[in-house]
This record gives sequence, C-alpha cells and structure tokens, in this order.
Amino acid sequence: MPNTLNPLELIARRWQPSAAFVRRAALATVVMAVIIVVTGGAVRLTQSGLGCSTWPKCTPDSLTPTAAMGINGIIEFSNRMLTDVLCVVVGVFIIAARARHPRRRGLTRLAWGQFWLVMSNAVIGGITVLSGLNPYIVGAHFLAATALLTVAVLSWKRAGEGDEEPRDLVARPVRQLAWLLVAATGALTVIGTVVTGAGPHAGDAHKVHRIPVNWQEMTQLHVDFVYIVVGLTAALWFTLRAVKAPAAPRRMVGELFACLALQGVIGYVQYFMGLPEIVIGFHMLGSTLVWICALRLALSLRDRGPLPAGPEEPAEKSEATQPVAAGSR
Repeated sequence: MPNTLNPLELIARRWQPSAAFVRRAALATVVMAVIIVVTGGAVRLTQSGLGCSTWPKCTPDSLTPTAAMGINGIIEFSNRMLTDVLCVVVGVFIIAARARHPRRRGLTRLAWGQFWLVMSNAVIGGITVLSGLNPYIVGAHFLAATALLTVAVLSWKRAGEGDEEPRDLVARPVRQLAWLLVAATGALTVIGTVVTGAGPHAGDAHKVHRIPVNWQEMTQLHVDFVYIVVGLTAALWFTLRAVKAPAAPRRMVGELFACLALQGVIGYVQYFMGLPEIVIGFHMLGSTLVWICALRLALSLRDRGPLPAGPEEPAEKSEATQPVAAGSR
C-alpha cells in the first residue's frame, strides 16, 4: 500500500516559495498580532466587551449580532472575525515555512506555535465573555496575545537568518544587559495589564468586577518601570557604542528610544486629559511597538549565519554580517 502524503507535504512538492515570501508571511503574522492587541483594546474601551452576550455564538439564538445589540455587538463580533483573518495569515505562514526547501524544522515549529497560541487565546476570549469580563481572565487574554506577538517576532527573525549555532556579536555581559532590558519591558507590560484590570475602563457599561488594588498606585509603579526601561536602554546604547557593536543593533536601540519617547508623550497626555479612550488605544499600540523593538534588539546581538539557499538561489548574507557604513561607529 503506497504511503499517503499529508496535505502540507503535497504542497511542498508542488510549490517552492522564495525566502522573501517566507519573510513577508512571517512579518504579516507580526502585523496581525499587533492588530489583534489594538482591536481587543478597542472592544474594551468602547464598552463592547459583552457586546455579544455568549460564546461561541453572539447570542444564545444567533451566531451574529442582532440589530437590537447596536454598535457594541458589531464591534465585539468584528473583533471575533479578525481571529479568522489571523488564522488565515498564520496558516499561510505555516504552509510557506513547510514548503520552503531546504526544510527548516525550527521555523516550522515556530509557525505551529503561533497556531496553537491563536487557538488557546480564542478559548480564553470565550471564557472572558462567559465569566462576565472577569479582570483576571481579561488580563490573561491580553498576555496570551502578547505571547503570540512574541512568537511572531521570533518567527520573523528566524525567517531571515540561518540555522547555524548562535554566535555572539558582542561580549556576553552586553547580551545579558539586553535581555535584562527585555525582562524589564515584560514586567512593564504585566504591570500595565494590572493597571487595566483595576482602572476605570472595565469593558462594559454595567458594573464589572475590578482587580482590588489602587489603580493610581499601580500606575505610579508602571511609571517607575518606564524609568527603569529608559535607563537600561540608555545604558545599552552607550555600551554598544563603546564595544563597537555592529550597525544593526545600534540602529535598533535608537528605534527603541524613539518608541519609548513617543509612548512617554502619549502616557502623559492620557494622564492629564483624564484617560480618554482614543489616547489609551494609541498607548496600547505603542506598548506593542516597544515590545517588538526590545525583542529585536536582543535578538540582533547574535548571528546564526546566512539564510539557507533554496534550489537555484544564491546564499543570502546575514544582516549581522553586513558591512558597517563609514562613519557609523
């Protein structure tokens, strides 16, 4: 009896995506992960968290929102439909990563990791609705979306580099400083989630249980961690210049500085304006950009060699091995 090929193997035998296509597919998952975070915030900020009263249907009798549910039902249901778009984008990346020759199992595992994170977050989202917007479940929902963004960024990075053992481009203490910066940024995100769970924007117009802490004190702790992240970023910037690090990480630390500065301006604006919803939405977008920049910066301090060449393709140079422009040191 002949061996039966799975669908992904059949596609791999008939289609050979370019390395550039795989990278674009990986980048698309990053973009969609950001959109999911921002639109999820829009659901909460427009008090549409219970726009659909149940899950997986929108109402006990209808899969889609009814006219009586108004704009809140449309917003909540639209956010659910975006998960379908996200599944399609992640599916394209899985297929492209699997079809690419030579086969890269590490990249394929990252692609499948995104799929399972999407599925688990969809379940958490359902529990969020069924629990009446329990703030702890809402926080877990956001952190799961951040985990998806993290894996998407790792996938994007891996799609553009080789499979050799990682080689440090700077001394080990410098890399440790970069990962300390990532850890501090992660803590900043978690504290921001607690502020959200305790703050005034509960996600629904009716009384919703909040995390029993003083949200203004948590906001002050959040600001304190902002200063820590900014200080670590400044320390890393000086360190990278002192050790004459490659151009890519020095450029990325500048990008992180820019995101932090913009995020700081947005933070003060929302504080002095009394937490307007639209400004908070921009703050959530800024938080995703800061997290992306911090991850890319830490990952740029090691090199895994050139990207494996496909059939009849020349080998590509790793970004880390590109020549440094004159005068950039």
